Amino acid sequence: MKDTEEKEYIFNSNYAGRYITISGNKIIIDGKDVTADHKDAKEISIVVNGDLENLDVDYCKGIAISGNVGRVRSGSGDVNCSAVNGNVQTGSGDVECESVSGDVQTGSGDVKATTITGSVRTGSGDIKYKK
Repeated sequence: MKDTEEKEYIFNSNYAGRYITISGNKIIIDGKDVTADHKDAKEISIVVNGDLENLDVDYCKGIAISGNVGRVRSGSGDVNCSAVNGNVQTGSGDVECESVSGDVQTGSGDVKATTITGSVRTGSGDIKYKK
């Protein structure tokens, strides 16, 4: 995370952290369970303003990261981000990033990036990038 301490907003709540995990009905930020604050939510969209080391999500409507991220994994949901320093994986959903320094995999969805240095796989969808 940057020295200016960027914030993540979950359910319009403001959190600071480097590692976000959403699994089942649990929301964990840097090892702290913040689930109780949002137990009645029906739809999850994740917006990160700043850098993040790791994002691991079972399911969501979509992920948008305006900074750099180390790795993104989602069971389902679209992924839209600036630069990924590792891999991007989603079970179903489109992946759109400026650059990916690792592999990109989606079960069903389009992949669009300026550059991807690793491999790209999609079960069904279009792939547009430069290597």
